[in-house]
Amino acid sequence: QVQLVESGGELVQAGGSLRLSCAASGRTFSNYDLGWFRQAPGKERDFVAAISWSGGETYYADSAKGRFTISRDNAKNTMYLQMTSLKPEDTAVYYCAVRSRWSPGTRPGPPSVYAYWGQGTQVTVSS
Repeated sequence: QVQLVESGGELVQAGGSLRLSCAASGRTFSNYDLGWFRQAPGKERDFVAAISWSGGETYYADSAKGRFTISRDNAKNTMYLQMTSLKPEDTAVYYCAVRSRWSPGTRPGPPSVYAYWGQGTQVTVSS
């Protein structure tokens, strides 16, 4: 089991910035690839960004490229999502998730291949 706790979500004005954190516990953090997903009301859960177990590879949704930066600190068992130039359409609940570094399939992969999820943190961007 891996326990994940997101934090950092809040209400922010358009054009502002936020940094989300995802703290993990339970198993060896560096054995997992990590991802951020988001879900707006009435919509499916969408991929935002992902990072490999070593931090050497990162992946971004088109909507996040150039604005969001994913990173991880394996010594602190924590992953981050730095979000800048926020837009009202970024409003959603943001979830972190993990998948084993040895799990088969392409990266970053759909939500279904991620084994453990946090409870989410709300990000609201006002216009």
